[in-house]
Amino acid sequence: MNPKYQIVAEALRTAIREGTYQKTLPTEQALCAQFQVSRQTVRQALSLLETERLIDRVQGSGSHIREQKAKESGRRLSIAVITTYISDYIFPSILREIESVCSENNSAPLLFATQNQFSNERKILLTLLEMETLDGVLVEGTKTGLPNPNIKLYQKLMDRGVPLVFMHGNYEQLPDTLSVLDDNVAGGKMLVDYLFSKGHRRISGIFKFDDLQGRQRFVGYMDAMQEHGLPLEDGNILWYNTDRKDHFLREGFDEKQADAFFSSCSAVVCYNDEIASRVVSYLNRKGISVPEDIAVVSFDNSQYSEMSVPRITSLSHEPYNVGRMAAELLFQHLRGEKCSSALAPWTLIQKESG
Repeated sequence: MNPKYQIVAEALRTAIREGTYQKTLPTEQALCAQFQVSRQTVRQALSLLETERLIDRVQGSGSHIREQKAKESGRRLSIAVITTYISDYIFPSILREIESVCSENNSAPLLFATQNQFSNERKILLTLLEMETLDGVLVEGTKTGLPNPNIKLYQKLMDRGVPLVFMHGNYEQLPDTLSVLDDNVAGGKMLVDYLFSKGHRRISGIFKFDDLQGRQRFVGYMDAMQEHGLPLEDGNILWYNTDRKDHFLREGFDEKQADAFFSSCSAVVCYNDEIASRVVSYLNRKGISVPEDIAVVSFDNSQYSEMSVPRITSLSHEPYNVGRMAAELLFQHLRGEKCSSALAPWTLIQKESG
């Protein structure tokens, strides 16, 4: 549970943004009575709001709201953008939309990439904590399916009044943060429902276990399989992680395991298009026809889907873009508007693979 002063600060922060107080906050004595806390707790909360530049505390005059002055200053905002990768896969389109929203809001994005490694993430967060001016952070967290050793650094940023908006995955240790996530559970279910409608009853899955997306997509897959009364066998699920991705279904991979996996199914739900394209290539090498022998479906509708032969049936976020949604959410928060986390819905794009 958060300390009392943080609870008081959050309540006051929300009241300021919603316009409950126009020019000044109630006196310390009134706030003590309102929240049933000590004067020391109220002073800690007010000190935090002052650090966040939401109020000015003037001795003998009380706490003056300064949010409007910040809006009128015209200062160029500094926004840090942390993603796992920058040039790979779906990230160019996400970063392009983030940059567009930042430009529309008089801000300068600073780009960082963790390569999905905790050590890199730690270095980046320490760099951000040393910055004199930082107005907000857009984050694609590192290995969000695992416990994160850098949670305390994220908390330090939040304690300094720097708002965070997470993309694609978030951390249960930071329950009060805003996020824009893929609707992964619905997506996993959507793909199984689609394959079931095509007559498939032996549907396998390949998922990534060290991020939240993979776990949620598996939950959707599992729920749909159970709803349709289809068997859920351990041998019909393949798991991989970030550190073994380059090895997956390529030279040196355990082909005996792969052959047993594919021989037991008529369709495969893949974690994303990159993995799906490797599945299609592997099946082609083995003389297994797609989709006649095995159908392949996936997530993201990326260039991997288009370049594969045959092209891969995949879920798309169009016209939504997680990067744009997350950036717009961050600026709504900075403007003091009421905002909440969001899910990006999926649309099925049917192609030749299934």
